[in-house]
Amino acid sequence: MVISLFKAAFLAFVWVLFLPELSHAASVNKKLDVSGKVALQFRGFTQDALWSNQNSSDTEYSFAGELEVRWSSHDGNQQVSFIPFVRWDENDKKRSHYDLREAYWSYKSDDVKLLLGVNKVFWGVTESAHLVDIINQTDLVENTDQEDKLGQPMANLAFQKDWGLLNFYLLPYFRERSFSGEEGRFRTQIPANFDDAKYESGSKRRHLDFAFRYSHYFGEVDLGLHYFKGTSRDPRLENSFDNLNIFLKYDQIEQIGLDLQYTKDAWLWKLEALVRDGYDKSIFATVAGLEYTFYQIFEGVSDIGVLIEYQYDNRPAYEAVTTADNDMFIGTRWTSNNMQDGSVLAGVIVDKKTSETFYNIEAKTRFKENIVLELEVRLTTQSGLDEPSYAYSQDDYVQLQINRFF
Repeated sequence: MVISLFKAAFLAFVWVLFLPELSHAASVNKKLDVSGKVALQFRGFTQDALWSNQNSSDTEYSFAGELEVRWSSHDGNQQVSFIPFVRWDENDKKRSHYDLREAYWSYKSDDVKLLLGVNKVFWGVTESAHLVDIINQTDLVENTDQEDKLGQPMANLAFQKDWGLLNFYLLPYFRERSFSGEEGRFRTQIPANFDDAKYESGSKRRHLDFAFRYSHYFGEVDLGLHYFKGTSRDPRLENSFDNLNIFLKYDQIEQIGLDLQYTKDAWLWKLEALVRDGYDKSIFATVAGLEYTFYQIFEGVSDIGVLIEYQYDNRPAYEAVTTADNDMFIGTRWTSNNMQDGSVLAGVIVDKKTSETFYNIEAKTRFKENIVLELEVRLTTQSGLDEPSYAYSQDDYVQLQINRFF
């Protein structure tokens, strides 16, 4: 495994060496598009590690690389996408990993499209949590915000009609969630046993999951409705009899979900909601809120948006862990709308019951044409011993990432 990771890291740097040649080939064949990026990431932690065997260093760095190769036929009916990703981390072996984000072939004819292979699918409209985004598994070692996803093997059949878009998904292989290793940050007191996950289905990873989604717009309203039946992407954590190990348990679930967005002038009204049947009781969860944007502030070109959302989830404590159970999110978004493509998203999430508070800042700006600088700040305060996030309460960090695009 370690040798394979080093091979993958080596390939990432080979991409850098040969991307100019590939780009030249793409310029000859206009139907071939080759691009990619390499990234150097630094993290600085503001507190000592909470658990034993975690790396005691206050700083860490990692390298990442991603290649994008896209091809389309001359008539535009066929497309191929190939996007491998690799990261090497100096401290956490589990964070050193590689993945195929996309590797698919698709065919489109009139109002029908068929896709076979590995792909990423995003559903959702809210900012602070993406409840309905269930197709892909979370790549949790990439980022704790749960927005990075693993590639999902699938067959996707889509029908575009005047009355809406219908998507059917067959998902023949399940991807387990990635977690930090014993040496890494962002882990529970007892590291989870990654090599022996438990499944409700006897087919385990090869259970055939199914999903359906209808989406359309009605004037100023964008609507999405979905149904999912299969293996839950959110594992439950179960202690062993001797309490020396934590096992991951993936249950079979059925889920019905709704995402809704209403646009009126500078206002965006957003809603995500779901009902899920699975391990024990039915679960209801929702995120609802609004965003208002002030355009061209101070007679300039930049915009500022104000975001407010409420998170609710009635699942019991023995279900898969969530922190978005009774929380309020307030944030602001600034965009420069210029050549630097600068933006800042800053927000705070407060638990209405415990007053636990999570602070988040994400900023980026462009230097020259192909270099982008990204900054992240994540802080947690007033996290009680019985709160799910207590395990990460001393993992506050400042992160700087330099991306070079090709």
